[in-house]
Order: sequence, then C-alpha cells, then structure tokens
Amino acid sequence: MIRLTVNGTPHEIAADAGTPLLWTLRDELGLTGTKFGCGVASCGACTVLLDGVPVRSCQTFVGDVDGAEVTTIEGARDAAAQAIRKAWAELEVPQCGYCQSGQIISAASLLRDTPKPTDEDIDAAMQGNLCRCATYARIRKAIHRASEIMEG
Repeated sequence: MIRLTVNGTPHEIAADAGTPLLWTLRDELGLTGTKFGCGVASCGACTVLLDGVPVRSCQTFVGDVDGAEVTTIEGARDAAAQAIRKAWAELEVPQCGYCQSGQIISAASLLRDTPKPTDEDIDAAMQGNLCRCATYARIRKAIHRASEIMEG
C-alpha cells in the first residue's frame, strides 16, 4: 500500500510501485487536471508539486513517492497560484489550454520562491514547459503581472 497526501487529503493506493504518478492521479484518484503530453518528461503538461517542488508526474513512479505530499492543479490554491490564475485570465494567456495546468504549477512555484522574477528567472523556471500554441510571451508577461498582483 502506498500512502500519499494529495491536495491535503491522505490516500492509500494499491498500485504497482512502477506506475507513473500521473496515472495514479488521473485513474485512481480522478484528478484529471494534470495532463499527459509526451510521457518522457519533456513537455511539462504533467507537472505537479511533490513536497513543494515541481516534478514531471509521467516519469515519477508512485512507489518512489510513498509518504509524499502531492499538489495538483486542482489543489493549487495558495496566493501565488491565485495570482497566476488571475493574471492568466486578465492577459488571456491560454489558447488551446492543454499545457496550462503544468504552466500554472511551474509559474506559481517560481513566484513562491522568487516573488519578483526577472525574465531570466522566468525562462529558467519555465524551461521544459512546452506550449503547442507558442504563448510564451504572454506567459512571461502574465508571470510578471502575477508578481504585481501579489505585491498588492
């Protein structure tokens, strides 16, 4: 039995230790906000927080995270995540929206660690989060805007 706390709720999961965390979240727990993109940790669509650190859940095995705290897009509700969501809507960041859960998780994590990020900070933190619609300029602008929102 694998024990995880997901979005603040404890779970005991009877899954094979080699099952990707992504599929445990989606298939076992019904949390479908985290998306499958590439399956090889290259696109970022499956990004979740594992003990507060962004990870690619498609290549993180559930057996390796026993006892961990996982936050998905459904549970990302802190001030940084709320500011990111507000800025995303205000600046109309998404087009197709498929990558957005991973983008938002990564951006909110950046703002928690670096409340006033530079363009270089943003590029480094968002590296590996691919957007099929190429909204990278809007994403960067929205992260700066979210930083302003957090300042008040």
